[in-house]
Amino acid sequence: MPVKKELDYALIGKRIRNARVKKGITQEELAAECQLSAAHIGHIERGTRIPSLETVVYISRALSVSLDELVSGIEEKPEAAFIRLNAMLKTKDKNRVKAYLSVIQALAEKIDDM
Repeated sequence: MPVKKELDYALIGKRIRNARVKKGITQEELAAECQLSAAHIGHIERGTRIPSLETVVYISRALSVSLDELVSGIEEKPEAAFIRLNAMLKTKDKNRVKAYLSVIQALAEKIDDM
């Protein structure tokens, strides 16, 4: 299956709006959580502004929604991600698993600091 190269920012904005409404918060509340203006959130939700990756990460964290769900519309349960990760790690030797875990931990800490 070929990978689609262009992102549909209007659709991403619609997913953000749907997740925000589902969470029961206003654009102003989301904006405050992400340290953005409500106007900027409005533009993102309408697809009239292209958010940076950093902004999408902030929004996904504020809404407790995965990046996959916002960008591609694919909702993955956390358990499914753990199962996929576990399956991948089972095929690796112990030293590589330790290295992968170190990288994952460093990445998680970096994302947490955002």
